[in-house]
Amino acid sequence: MIDTDERPATMPAAPTQPTDLATAWFSEFEDALAARDIGRASGLFAATSFWRDLIALSWNITTVENPHGVADLLSATLDGTAPHRFRLTEPAESSDGVTTAWFEFETAVGRGRGLLRLIDENGPKAWTLLTTLYELTGHEEPLRERRPKGAEHGARRDRVTWLEKRRAEEQSLGVDTQPYVLVIGGGQGGIALGARLRQLGVPALVIDKHPRPGDQWRSRYKSLCLHDPVWYDHLPYIKFPENWPVFAPKDKVGDWLESYVKVMEVPYWSNTVATSASFDDSSGTWSVQVEREGKPLTLQPTQLVFATGMSGKPNVPEFPGQDVFRGEQQHSSQHPGPDAYAGKRVVVIGSNNSAFDICGALWENGADVTMVQRSSTHIVKSDTLMDIGLGDLYSERAIAAGVTTEKADLIFASLPYRIMHEFQIPLYEQMKERDKEFYDRLTAAGFDLDWGDDGSGLFLKYLRRGSGYYIDVGAAELVADGEVKLAKGDVDHLTEDAVVLKDGTILPADLVVYATGYGSMNGWVADLISAEVADRVGKCWGLGSDTTKDPGPWEGEQRNMWKPTQQQNLWFHGGNLHQSRHYSLYLSLQLKARHVGLDTPVYRLQDVHHRS
Repeated sequence: MIDTDERPATMPAAPTQPTDLATAWFSEFEDALAARDIGRASGLFAATSFWRDLIALSWNITTVENPHGVADLLSATLDGTAPHRFRLTEPAESSDGVTTAWFEFETAVGRGRGLLRLIDENGPKAWTLLTTLYELTGHEEPLRERRPKGAEHGARRDRVTWLEKRRAEEQSLGVDTQPYVLVIGGGQGGIALGARLRQLGVPALVIDKHPRPGDQWRSRYKSLCLHDPVWYDHLPYIKFPENWPVFAPKDKVGDWLESYVKVMEVPYWSNTVATSASFDDSSGTWSVQVEREGKPLTLQPTQLVFATGMSGKPNVPEFPGQDVFRGEQQHSSQHPGPDAYAGKRVVVIGSNNSAFDICGALWENGADVTMVQRSSTHIVKSDTLMDIGLGDLYSERAIAAGVTTEKADLIFASLPYRIMHEFQIPLYEQMKERDKEFYDRLTAAGFDLDWGDDGSGLFLKYLRRGSGYYIDVGAAELVADGEVKLAKGDVDHLTEDAVVLKDGTILPADLVVYATGYGSMNGWVADLISAEVADRVGKCWGLGSDTTKDPGPWEGEQRNMWKPTQQQNLWFHGGNLHQSRHYSLYLSLQLKARHVGLDTPVYRLQDVHHRS
């Protein structure tokens, strides 16, 4: 044993430069993996540490914690995945005692990339490790040097043009040939996944009830726009042009989605509604009954994906008196916009994104608007969020610093959900201070504000519950100024011409808009397949943080999203444009691996704790 304070002059000193530290760590880690020395490999992780794996080892989206979690992951997966050839892709950097290193690696079936953070804990130890699979060996996408030639040079009598091939494919699909993957829902999620599967050569079909791709956006209230900035919202393969608006209006988004479907050759059926589905355990395939333009048809895919949106199943409350109310009643998803309601009395039940957007547009068109706030809401000004919350990852400032959208996605993915709030709380403290006068006016108007159960703000509220917030683009000022009236409390009942709250407050109304949010995506499963299967897979979304509307136990990842579920060959894909872009990669690779017959043993299939 050599004391470190008395090491011989000939012994090399421990590396101190960031790149040397990271290179040495990976060298020891890979050596331990090759030797199947799980104890030594897990010992390279700090006492409090996190390894997030996006299908590279686990064929799952999962996070393990601390050395014992690392050991469990490696014990279950190491022999089958054989990760190796870890290498830095750029010089490592150190700041505030943390060394950050970007790297690539290979497995038995593919290629991956990731991000490592090291801290000093009696030597360099991994604090966070992200590993992601981005490509299957032998099944690479036809990109860059592998792109298709397109034109077929030469002269031949049996030539078939691109258009003829496409028409033949379209005529055969669902009749002579069955899709391996059927994606129900043709919004941004279904379209992004359809594009990925197309590039991977997986026979797939996206179906949607609307007449045209993009109608999911066009059909919503006229003031709807993206509240996330353009750098955050790119679709796979084709980024928005550099002159695209920072916050795109809904109809512009709709047109972009429609053109994207055409350019990316996504197999897509409009005017198509799935009416029922059942799974055959013996054949491992689904039988899905659909109506295409009113005509019944049976599809028999192997894999079924619900891309109906994590905000797709409307929560429509039931109150006494709804049957006697003489005015109009709409869920926010059905609200056509403000044009028909000038001079009308409108009561909007709810105080989150849709409620504010609808109230603002109605006020602009001369309606007499009252918002009913039933519980506290987190509000952050759009400009402030773009600067403090997103500016370092998704902005022109970030791009100038070398943080591309792809890099930003991995940075965001590398922060384990268990500790993400620790990074978010200081940011929202800054936002609270910057806009103090605004918040003071809202509070003085009687509006109940919150910053999340632990002060971590919008992103954690979104990830935990998908509700309870508003990105202010102006309508909150109307509430603060009293232009949009504010009422507070639960609804007791409706009369012929009013909404009555439980405290007796009477709100005269010609229109009632229920901006009451959306239910779990497994509600669609109950409608289409069965309540039994919906309960088998359990609720979608949430982390198990044991905060408001996100009951425990801790699960560490979004429930059921983009990964295998307890129902064989049933998947869920949803979220915002960022998540549709990023996680469609991992879902498409899981589906491709199954299509070509790769062994895909799932590590730690999610338990079901919440069913209805």
